[in-house]
Amino acid sequence: MKKQVLIITYYWPPAGGPGVQRWLKFVKYLPEFGVEPIVYCPENPNYPIVDESLLVEIPEGIRIIKQPISEPYRFASMLSKKNAKQISSGVIPKEKKQSFVQKLLLYVRGNYFIPDARKNWVKPSVKYLTKLIKDNNIDTIITTGPPHSLHLIGCQLKAQLGVKWLADFRDPWTTIGYHKKLKLTKPSEEKHNQLEKTVLNYADEIIVTSKNTKHEFISKTERPISVITNGYDNHHIQRPSKDEKFTLAHIGSLLSERNPKELWQAISELLEEHSDFEKAFQLKLIGVVSEDVLQTLRENSLENYIDNLGYVSHEDAIKQQMASRVLIMVEIDSEDTKVIIPGKLFEYMASGTPIIAVGPTDSDVEGILKSTNTGHYFYYDGKDTIKSQILSYFEAYKSNTLAVHAIGLEQYSRKSLTKRLSEII
Repeated sequence: MKKQVLIITYYWPPAGGPGVQRWLKFVKYLPEFGVEPIVYCPENPNYPIVDESLLVEIPEGIRIIKQPISEPYRFASMLSKKNAKQISSGVIPKEKKQSFVQKLLLYVRGNYFIPDARKNWVKPSVKYLTKLIKDNNIDTIITTGPPHSLHLIGCQLKAQLGVKWLADFRDPWTTIGYHKKLKLTKPSEEKHNQLEKTVLNYADEIIVTSKNTKHEFISKTERPISVITNGYDNHHIQRPSKDEKFTLAHIGSLLSERNPKELWQAISELLEEHSDFEKAFQLKLIGVVSEDVLQTLRENSLENYIDNLGYVSHEDAIKQQMASRVLIMVEIDSEDTKVIIPGKLFEYMASGTPIIAVGPTDSDVEGILKSTNTGHYFYYDGKDTIKSQILSYFEAYKSNTLAVHAIGLEQYSRKSLTKRLSEII
């Protein structure tokens, strides 16, 4: 008889974006390792991104339980639909460019909804799940955040029922970049820190997605911490033909501070210096792009080379990864972001397309790219080395030898990662 485990998550299909992928794939493979997952998620969520194609990936026979949730972002949309959607997606303009409405929404979000806008789902969820757990003799629960309010559900269920509780952090809590932009008062900041401390010290085990996050949490708790990264899944998507042009593609959100000016400058100089590069080059942007990034691209005279596709389905994103000539990955240049390993990194690596990544020093991404031989990592002040690498890729493109010779990718397959999770459960 399989061991039952209750997974409490906010993001579930048809939610789009990277947040849904992690537990959708864990749920897919857990039964193969003797674990029967039961998924608990909101009935009427206000997802900033929707991808209906992910619904077909939900495994047959999985028990999914949904309960209503009160979503304050719906009310915020009455004030400004665009700003509410951007803030809920984590796209926050630079402070100098924030309108009064944006500042107001950030202040309210940070100080009246602690730890986040889904806090009102905690109490009704605890009430509902208490009976569910008792009726089904469930002895293990998993909460995944953000939103970190879901960890408060786990905290209360453990206190009331004594169940084993695993807290999965897809991102850090108080040190993630957008947290500092919420215009927190001192009491609000202290409350966030106290809630984080409670969760980290009350859960039976902590799961994180990067070594740097583990290092951060070690200073805050003595609970066992396991690193289980995100990963890639095997799929049956037919590999498309490579783009005829020398396409550099960024897939995902390009936030205001996720703006690698040295990269744009390097490309601009290559366009001026090499006529064959100018004729072949194209920049594909797939996902949400902030106005600050678009303005920087215009300043570097790149607007005529951009193919801005906006958000596409997950399946189409994978096709774009395989069809492009080079993939771009960018992280904000900050001490706080070196712990972030974007979920798309592993799909990038599995696509067979070379990667150029730009980000902070000592990041987990840098180590993974180097160990798997799937791309090159650069810092924000590395314009000349970035320029040299792009030119090297371009020469390989012209000679039809541009390829990746990856090593050790299997450890990042969703099935291998789920096996490690099952051992913790």
